[in-house]
Amino acid sequence: MMIQMRWYLPGLVIGLIVGFYWARVIKLVLKARKSSGRAANFVPPELLGRVLRIIWYPTVAAWIVVPLLTCFLHRRPPGLRLLFDQPIIAWFAVGIAFLALWGTMICWRKMGKSWRMGIDPNEKTALIITGAYAYVRHPIYALSSLLMIASVIAVPSIIMIIVGAIHLICLQWEARREEQYLIRLHGADYGLYLTKVGRFMPRSFARYVPGA
Repeated sequence: MMIQMRWYLPGLVIGLIVGFYWARVIKLVLKARKSSGRAANFVPPELLGRVLRIIWYPTVAAWIVVPLLTCFLHRRPPGLRLLFDQPIIAWFAVGIAFLALWGTMICWRKMGKSWRMGIDPNEKTALIITGAYAYVRHPIYALSSLLMIASVIAVPSIIMIIVGAIHLICLQWEARREEQYLIRLHGADYGLYLTKVGRFMPRSFARYVPGA
């Protein structure tokens, strides 16, 4: 039993972390709907955003379910089986996942009422460029990428690699679409910010200061 636990428990913890992450997202959506009457663009009004969600939301569901199935079925998923015999690596990935969740919650708080899940071309939101946003343009997406990578390492399988690849591609696509929207909305202010601050990785350790 202890031999089995060393490889399937990380899957349980990852599934719970990711499930909690997306439960918080749903809570933020409901909170936004209660305060503004709009569900934070959970279903975006523009067509491309809706098409993207048709791909993205099932991917998120698989991200939660696959690690939990790995645990409760007590079966190693096909592919990359040798990594299941490396509990140190799996638990290290779980630790990274916890840090990614913690960092994301800080970013959600920083975004406040400006947080959205999608783009509404007719909506105006404040430009957030302080806190983590002074170092990275999309810290929530960067941390979501880190959480996904940690999930794949903790529960290595062909299915998780496919889920991870789809999620990362969707994040890249959405980040670029958001930047186009923010350029139209905030003009030169966001244009300058875009040239100084990296998309997912800091370009320097210096904090971005408007006009500096």
